[in-house]
Amino acid sequence: MGRSQETFNKKEVRSKKDKKRKEKEQKRAKRKDGKKSSFDDMIAYVDEFGKITSTPPDPNNKLVISADSIDLGNTRNTSESTQDYLRKGVIIKYSESKGYGFIRDLETQKSYFVHASNIQDRVSENNIVIFEIGRGAKGPAAMNVKLVKEQAPEILP
Repeated sequence: MGRSQETFNKKEVRSKKDKKRKEKEQKRAKRKDGKKSSFDDMIAYVDEFGKITSTPPDPNNKLVISADSIDLGNTRNTSESTQDYLRKGVIIKYSESKGYGFIRDLETQKSYFVHASNIQDRVSENNIVIFEIGRGAKGPAAMNVKLVKEQAPEILP
């Protein structure tokens, strides 16, 4: 088919393709002629404030740390460290028929969801309990709930 029989749309498509091809060739030629980047141009440094810079750090400001001061071993569980995980709270709502409720932490005043499967003693509303915070289906939840005191003093909502 000769070019004289091409429609306007076909001519436009062909000219766009030619234009793209020429632009691509120009970009390729620029890359070939352009300055090669060196490894030193790609290095980035982090200063003492955690910001990324292109200047290397000053060797005079170097902080020397002895290898003996770094503790790589595991810490042993002691009774004091396990007590940090236990929280004390008050059951603010609990439905035995539904099998769930909520506990308000006495320290932080945050409320945590508790499921009946995580309760070890028989509890009801206004009981003081100790519990651990674990990961529930929809966020933090109370785990291993144990009864401490039957009735809590009246708490603020």
